[in-house]
Amino acid sequence: MKKVELLAPAGNLEKLKLAILYGADAVYCGGLRFGLRYGADNFTPEELEEGTRFVHNHGGKIYITVNIYPHNNDLAKLPDYLHKLEEIGVDGLIVSDPGVIEFINREKIEIPLHLSTQANTVNWASASFWHKQGIERIILARELSREEIKEIRDRTSISLEMFVHGSMCISYSGRCLLSNYMVGRDANRGKCAHPCRWKYHLVEEQRPGEYYPVYENEQGTFIMNSKDLCLIEYLPDVISTGVDSLKIEGRMKSLHYVATVTRVYRKAIDSYYHDPENFKVKPEWLDELKKVSHRGYTTGFFISPPTGEDHNYNSSVYIRDHDFMGIIRDYDKKKNEAVVEVRHKFFKGDRVEVMGPDTTNFETTVNYIINENGEEVDEAPHPRELIRIPVTHKVKPYYLVRRKKS
Repeated sequence: MKKVELLAPAGNLEKLKLAILYGADAVYCGGLRFGLRYGADNFTPEELEEGTRFVHNHGGKIYITVNIYPHNNDLAKLPDYLHKLEEIGVDGLIVSDPGVIEFINREKIEIPLHLSTQANTVNWASASFWHKQGIERIILARELSREEIKEIRDRTSISLEMFVHGSMCISYSGRCLLSNYMVGRDANRGKCAHPCRWKYHLVEEQRPGEYYPVYENEQGTFIMNSKDLCLIEYLPDVISTGVDSLKIEGRMKSLHYVATVTRVYRKAIDSYYHDPENFKVKPEWLDELKKVSHRGYTTGFFISPPTGEDHNYNSSVYIRDHDFMGIIRDYDKKKNEAVVEVRHKFFKGDRVEVMGPDTTNFETTVNYIINENGEEVDEAPHPRELIRIPVTHKVKPYYLVRRKKS
């Protein structure tokens, strides 16, 4: 049985490496232009070359976002960029605009095309149309039920990809005009300000300064803050739809998020294919997904249309019950010490948890901290500094350290 692809986000080179090491079959990322995550670190041409080599050396694939809806002045540098991606040897281009597709065809770029979720593919006829235009994969709109996905699969032969985890956009497959209208940042050109997460009140024209709360009634609400998508508990249903790739959202998310979520879905997918008939979701998988920053979880449109239970009406604040403390860079087996690159302030006496792609999580106490000068200190407050701490188990580079919030 051919396994479904696990596709993870890579907002920068370090996240790309973690995604692959923690179990992704493929990653998607963007260059400095033409992608819809302007706020992500994104990749220079040199980083794209290094990232592509890393992915290919680990047997994976790399897909590049070229999915903005460009204006005329965006197009001038597109041909050179496309030829550079072809030279690098990336495995796919994620596109949404017909003009970009026309450029790719005109320049005879020999890279498979994946149609972005921004193109709003919600039916088999659209999928069939795009297949005839040379598209090799459809990234399905997130507004589809499992029955609709199955029908698209049954009536087309094109490769299908669907989101299974991450942030949900309140606008249709992410095609939002609010950001441009309210703050002049065009979401369809990669600069979304996320106004769907803002808190809104009503102001009556003749009563400036008087703010009225917005309540929900039986017809709905204008509050737009969706919970995050999580389909881990419905993995057999997801796979049974016949899709070819399961996508994790999150190029703007942290290293901790990318590693944790990728590892959980890797374990779940492997467990399913090992014994599909007896597959069960393990409680520890759900616990792991709750340790990353999230807004609560929903099944989106997959099982049934969302209701008020699938939105956060009171706050857009993330749930964060663990701090990502740092990433392990080296290990001294004689001293049982880990060299950690700090990302959050360490204190002597901290009880921390260590996770890696190929190990069971374990806890250890930071009985001492040695700084870069070889001095024993009570705290390590500086991001990116290298410290040494004791560990109770062998560790490797790219293991992560986190701490439960008190």
